Amino acid sequence: MKYKRVLLKLSGEALMGDKEFGIDHNRLRQYAEDIRSVVNHGVQVAIVIGGGNIFRGVGNDTEDVIDRVQGDYMGMLATVINSMALQSALERIGVDTRLQSAIKMEQICEPYIKRRAVRHLEKGRVVIFGAGTGNPYFTTDTAASLRAIEIGAHVILKGTRVDGIYSADPEKHKDAVKYNTVTFDEVYEKGLKIMDLTAFTLCNENKVPIIVFDMNRQGNLLKVLEGESVGTLVEF
Repeated sequence: MKYKRVLLKLSGEALMGDKEFGIDHNRLRQYAEDIRSVVNHGVQVAIVIGGGNIFRGVGNDTEDVIDRVQGDYMGMLATVINSMALQSALERIGVDTRLQSAIKMEQICEPYIKRRAVRHLEKGRVVIFGAGTGNPYFTTDTAASLRAIEIGAHVILKGTRVDGIYSADPEKHKDAVKYNTVTFDEVYEKGLKIMDLTAFTLCNENKVPIIVFDMNRQGNLLKVLEGESVGTLVEF
């Protein structure tokens, strides 16, 4: 395997599958099977998942009713729901997992403790980080970058529904050009949208590469970790 310890960032919206809201069980099952395939190859996997399929805090369309800070906390709780679903799907197929939350909720998950998280990874358990950073005004992209740095992940794998980084949105622009590799400086210069600027800058300053790939195509996660040219690598 090309990378020994990875942080997998999944979007909440991706869990919807073809639905308009909530969790598609087939998509959840596919993600679990893909994650199991790389764990079986000895890769240490940590996961951060968004909550946009349930409630989106940042930029929510109810700000005239729900306070921004309150909305962000609601979004954090949505990530815990998704994390619990993914944990259950993994454990049903025999993958040991631990769910850690940045907001204490002892009945359902451990509090986030960096040393404990690393120890779980060393023992071959998948560690899922819920509730973002535990602070409003920060996205789950930032949580993914922060946790990756803290646990010493060798790469952030950003699983999306698009097969890499393009010069423009490929769903809207047919002539968009895909990049196989791109540098952090080029991303800044070209104004490419990969993750929010805070998260991206954290990765740049701490030398954590990013791979953007299509997580919805079964088997892609294993291909990425085997070093195949899948998705787009953001390097230095």
